[in-house]
Amino acid sequence: MYSFGPLPKQNKSGRHLGTHQKIDRVARKHLNALLNTRQDFPSITEILHFEGSRGPDGIKLKSPGRDEPWHFIDPDKPSEGRLLEDIANHTHNLALSLQANDTIRASFEAAWLAHAVVDGLTPAHHEPYEDQVRDMKHVSEEKLHNVRGKMVMAGSSKREKVRNNWQYWGAKGIMTNHTLFEAGVATTAKPFRYGSGMPSVHDIDELRDEGYESVYLRLVKEVSALGMYETYKKGGWTTELARLSNRELLPRIVVAVTLAWYNAYRIAQKGVEQ
Repeated sequence: MYSFGPLPKQNKSGRHLGTHQKIDRVARKHLNALLNTRQDFPSITEILHFEGSRGPDGIKLKSPGRDEPWHFIDPDKPSEGRLLEDIANHTHNLALSLQANDTIRASFEAAWLAHAVVDGLTPAHHEPYEDQVRDMKHVSEEKLHNVRGKMVMAGSSKREKVRNNWQYWGAKGIMTNHTLFEAGVATTAKPFRYGSGMPSVHDIDELRDEGYESVYLRLVKEVSALGMYETYKKGGWTTELARLSNRELLPRIVVAVTLAWYNAYRIAQKGVEQ
């Protein structure tokens, strides 16, 4: 989601465009406050080394179809996808790396954990993109696992090929909606400081009492209840959607990333087995 990492020859684009990177920066500052500025967690520079072209989005161009991360979650059936498992795995690996003082691996796990957390909280990732593409006629699984197959939809005839590509890239198409929604969030995020993204005492108490997954699923359902993606598909980006993005969506995402890292840190301090 909107990390701008896979753009060719744009290794520094995330400094100016990447919403993932901006969220990580703010969450890392909030984590400092929770840890009383302790320095035994990777710095933001070390974490961002594994975002963009070195992050999950970059994999989609470098090795499409092979262990490619797709962070979809159904707010009504969250356990049916892989996202919660991915978050749990990255949390475990981050805790192990922190415990072993392996800064490089910890930086990698922190970046990929944050990316998964953020994607699962963006409304565009609450819609089953892959299922929608598979429903197109004569679009094979094999062709979806290469770069060209992701860009140009197949078809058994010229007419079917045109129809599939219009359904994918045309006005209100599957990928058009997904891409432009995320671009709208990225645009509204640029001037925002995320001052309200600091976890509350209630958030931290819930984390300690119920665990991170409970906190995360609550946030997913709160984001889903905003109905932002449905509203966008009907009328495009509006000032109300921009307001919701800044005041409701982005602060929740920052809270989720901050608590994900804080949770892994707490696990590492308690001791975690291989």
